Amino acid sequence: MLQLLKQNKAEEFIKICSKELKKIQEIKMPNWALFVKTGHGKERPPMGKNWWYIRTPSILTKIQMKSPIGVSHLRKIYSTKKNKGHKPEKSTKAGGKITRTILQQLEKAGLVEQNKGPKKGRKLTEKGIKFINKISKEAK
Repeated sequence: MLQLLKQNKAEEFIKICSKELKKIQEIKMPNWALFVKTGHGKERPPMGKNWWYIRTPSILTKIQMKSPIGVSHLRKIYSTKKNKGHKPEKSTKAGGKITRTILQQLEKAGLVEQNKGPKKGRKLTEKGIKFINKISKEAK
């Protein structure tokens, strides 16, 4: 998986993964997602129709690389800079509702589980690891 990202084939991976995730019944974009901004620093909601299915494989790869990882850390990863006019820009975290909903959908699909141990967060299940390995082979 990491070799795939180093070879700059992450876009191919995300395209293939998004097609596969659309086939999973538990992972669906909620109706409210069309009208919600992805963070406090954004001015508008995402313009793409399938942005939910691009964010989901991105979160899956972050979980694989930095497992166990929580919502707060994912919010920092997807943070943006807020334009404050004449004042200097300031980094703002991404919205937590979107990240939490995606993680809950991935849990229902059986790809991710909560870590039971001293470090809290989510990690991939065996089914999730097989899913990512299968897609990375197709992307090669």
